Formats: sequence, C-alpha cells, structure tokens
Amino acid sequence: MKPRRKLPRSFYLHDTVTVARALLGCVLWRRLDDELLAARIVETEAYLGANDMASHARRGLRSERNRSMYLEGGHGYVYFTYGMHWCLNVVTQEAEIAEAVLLRGAEPLRGIESMRTRRPKAKRDWELMNGPGKICMAMDIDRRLDGESLLGDTLCLTARDIDVRDEDITVSPRIGIDNAGDAAAWPLRFFLRGNRNVSAHRNV
Repeated sequence: MKPRRKLPRSFYLHDTVTVARALLGCVLWRRLDDELLAARIVETEAYLGANDMASHARRGLRSERNRSMYLEGGHGYVYFTYGMHWCLNVVTQEAEIAEAVLLRGAEPLRGIESMRTRRPKAKRDWELMNGPGKICMAMDIDRRLDGESLLGDTLCLTARDIDVRDEDITVSPRIGIDNAGDAAAWPLRFFLRGNRNVSAHRNV
C-alpha cells in the first residue's frame, strides 16, 4: 500500500462539519524513522471554536495548550487528556478561527505489527485504534507533533480509498462532553455505520 496524493490545503479550509464528514474514509499516514504507518479514519467529531462550549477555544480561550487550534487549516492539534492520553485533531478553516476535527476511530491498514507493540492490550486488530487515545498510541503521536503540517511527510492525510455515501455515515452527539451545556446535544459526531473500528460508543 502506497500513499496517494496528499489532501490539499483547500480541503481543510471548508466549514468544519463538512471536513469532519469528508475525513471519513480518508487515510492518515505517520512516518517514523524506519517505517510508514497508515490507518483509515472511521469516526470524527467536529469542534466549532468560540461559540462551542465543548471546544478548547470556547469563548475565545487561548493558552499554550490550544495555540495550534489558531493555525490555518491543515495542521495537527495534539493535546493530552485525562492525564494519560494524547488526542489528534485536524485544524480547519482560516487562521485564528480555532476550529478542529477530533479523530476518534481508525482502521489500521499498514504497519499493524508495529501498532500491536504499542497497543499490547488490544486483543484484536479492530481494537487497536477504536478510540482517540488509541490512535495516537498506535501511531506514536504525541506533543512532538502538535502544530505539525498535514501537508508534510511526517504526518499527512490522503483521499478516501473507499466509497463513502451519505447513507453510510451515522450522526450523533459527541462523546464525553456532558458539561458543555446545549452544545452537549449538538449532532457533531460522525462515523461509518457498522464499522468495527468505531469507538465503543457506537450508538448504532
């Protein structure tokens, strides 16, 4: 399996919900010193900046933690959560808007043996990346890649390698944001219906 052409900058500059849906079926690539890992994205969540109380940029908040959210679309935003997990987000829209898409679930495609060494608790391959922290652990993604361009060679995304129809996509509220007020019910989580690599919070 070889990488296709990388998604162009223009892909990431569309509205965030459109990008969150369009990322389903796209392939995430991670180049390490001596290997190339790949995984197909099967689950995403959109975070809508200042007016979204579930966003790290709610009310225009700026901090060292979320500074990468304010970059131009097409960069990675990597943050640490629950004192134990890294999570990878795809920054969207123009610089200073601070919107992003969390990658919640992925299907391993290349470098699976290497992923297993980083995720020894996974009993089956579809458990390797069925959660945002698991994606980062399996692909060796951490704070070092915060702010990384997704147009480079270390971390990038390529176009869908499968057909994804609108009817293949299930929509639900986001996970783990119960304290976000009305935003907790916004239908901003998207996943491929019936895909085993979706996180445990399938709903369908």
